[in-house]
Amino acid sequence: MKTIRRYQTIIIRASLLGCLLTSGFACKKDLLDPANRTSISDATAFDNETRITAQINGLYASLKSVFFYGGGVIIYNELRGDEFIMNKPNVTTGQQSWLQAVNPSTTEVINTWSTGYAAINAVNTFLAGLEQNKNKITAEQYAGFSGEAKFIRALCYFTLVQIYAQPYTRDGGASPGLPLRLKAERSNEGNQLARSSVAEIYNQVLEDLNDAEGALPVHYSTTVLNTTRATKNTAVALKARVDLAKGDYAGVIAEGSKIVSAEAPFQAPSGGVNNKLEASIATVFSGSYAGPESVFSLPFTSTEPGLLANFFNIAPFNGSYYLNASATISDPVYSSATSADARKNFVFTNTSQKWLSKFKVPVSYSDWVPVIRYAEVLLTYAEALTRTGGEANLTRARDLLAAVRNRSDASYVFPSGTVNTQTTLLASILQERKIELLGEGFLVPDLQRQGLTLPAKSGAQGNAPAIPAADNRYIWPVPSSETAINPLIVQNPL
Repeated sequence: MKTIRRYQTIIIRASLLGCLLTSGFACKKDLLDPANRTSISDATAFDNETRITAQINGLYASLKSVFFYGGGVIIYNELRGDEFIMNKPNVTTGQQSWLQAVNPSTTEVINTWSTGYAAINAVNTFLAGLEQNKNKITAEQYAGFSGEAKFIRALCYFTLVQIYAQPYTRDGGASPGLPLRLKAERSNEGNQLARSSVAEIYNQVLEDLNDAEGALPVHYSTTVLNTTRATKNTAVALKARVDLAKGDYAGVIAEGSKIVSAEAPFQAPSGGVNNKLEASIATVFSGSYAGPESVFSLPFTSTEPGLLANFFNIAPFNGSYYLNASATISDPVYSSATSADARKNFVFTNTSQKWLSKFKVPVSYSDWVPVIRYAEVLLTYAEALTRTGGEANLTRARDLLAAVRNRSDASYVFPSGTVNTQTTLLASILQERKIELLGEGFLVPDLQRQGLTLPAKSGAQGNAPAIPAADNRYIWPVPSSETAINPLIVQNPL
């Protein structure tokens, strides 16, 4: 009961904080209106760099909602796959997502959409104010601030389009996407907006990221800022992720080559943030860190807690979901008694079940959330090289794959039968993504971009069916909060 009460405290605290930050958004009768009524009430808000930086920090904080990168989108993208088994059925901890039974009125369907659009509107409001006051700062400051805001907007739109719309790879982006809101909304006036196509949303995301890359600084004054604020490397890394979701493998290669050296040890070029793999995987999940592997992370504290440990870990955490022994942890990396892979240390047994301990800070739940890691960049680059083909590309892909594996097990050598052809190498890279990124929210997006079925799973607390790509449950519905105020919106077709 103590851990459950602690979890409820987190939700209440986060909800109250959200109410305060958004002047009643999600706290009044119009709580479901995704057009956040943020306004610039302080006439001096853009008077100098310090004041504008405070607003930028607020934009990053908007990503940290418990329904967004404070845990929600990562958790839901894992629960809808087969890596975790439900331990404590509860509608407030993603039960309907795990069961593949959400509907337009399900809490997470509504709040993920509303939180994402609130963050987008905060960005739009900021950009409008920044433009009106650009004469108060230098051109370099203006470029940097606008680049950060556009990076945040791109991340929000990309996150939402992956959840609420069909994968780009299904039909080249022709499916209904999202309402594309690019203007600051301070009333209900802009509610009526039809869905742009998936391709149009992706185009906007990439336009924002291209602008961001050109405008963002190469680095900040501290390693913490290099981790928690966007740099040129951050924009490039997210572009590579977006291009992979599109199936634009040439685009991935072009972006990857900007921040991955031609030879091992692989790292970003000097002059900017020297992103590279940490020597030890344990360092990556040390609770709060700002090392070179973190291309972009969100920090959390005891007064601003995240949810990942409370969902995926147990004692003293809530232990809502344990690891599925039939899924990725059945791989010899985790299951073999002779495996020397350090990632085994993230899986432990308690109450006869296996749990994930990547996120482990007790009491405060202040594990940082790694949104973009350099390990992901290397595996994304390796996959694109492999799918493109050619012996030079395959050789480079093997080296990138080995870099990730050997970081955790220096003695491991991939058997030739697992990497000697384009087909076997691709399979090994995709499996390595599952191993390396377990519990970090990549499972369902990776399945969907390949058009693969969301697997069935079962446990003592319930069973969930397999969801093929043609099933209308493959993606989330548009929430009732949006359809209630936007007569131009259409629900996802069957």
